[in-house]
Amino acid sequence: MNELMGAIELPVLLAGGYAVVLVLVAYGIDLLAKRAHVANDEQQTQGFVYHEDHDAWLCPEDQWLWPQSFDPDNRVMRYRGSPLVCNSCPVKDSCTTSDDGREVGRTVDAWPSSESARFHRGIACAVSVLAVVFPLVTAFTVQNWISQVVLMGIAVVVALAGLPLWSHLRHSPVDPDGVLFKSLDDNLEERAVAAEALQRRRTSYASDRRSDVDAPVPLVLGRTRYASERKKAQENV
Repeated sequence: MNELMGAIELPVLLAGGYAVVLVLVAYGIDLLAKRAHVANDEQQTQGFVYHEDHDAWLCPEDQWLWPQSFDPDNRVMRYRGSPLVCNSCPVKDSCTTSDDGREVGRTVDAWPSSESARFHRGIACAVSVLAVVFPLVTAFTVQNWISQVVLMGIAVVVALAGLPLWSHLRHSPVDPDGVLFKSLDDNLEERAVAAEALQRRRTSYASDRRSDVDAPVPLVLGRTRYASERKKAQENV
């Protein structure tokens, strides 16, 4: 056993350690990119609640932001509130500086299907390839066959460790929900049909349901009154 360990040359240990470090770096890149992606989405939509059944956002002032456009390059669906409503909002200064209404974006792809996520996942996969190549190249520089076998074994282990990165990337479709195959007009038409069906059923949104203290509910520009005004009314009661 001692003779076997003694036959392993120093470059083998260096190449093996470097390969392990590269695999850890690859997973670190992917993990940090995912966390940054999630943190960025949460920061941009802080205080807003997305309602999947209506494909719309509800802001802290009980106003709705509806689909406005789709950005195929960044794979983002953009939602915007009514300019008339947003410009008369009592908390507009702390919400947006735009006079065209507050805008909120939503990525339509799950990680790592979005363009940005696939880019960072691609970098991680490239690093994992280097982790495999390095011990293979080093195998041609060592003198004895024992060191070569060890390096080959390290390359196989490192390749297996990096397979999940490649597998997830390969099985993540670029357009899982078929958004690119629908025009914006088609999406808006579907939303309009859904809204009409919803109105026929007379389904009330949670923001429209008020207690007897709040009834009757005054409307502001066709929407429910602002949350800040409702709080003042409750305090006066």
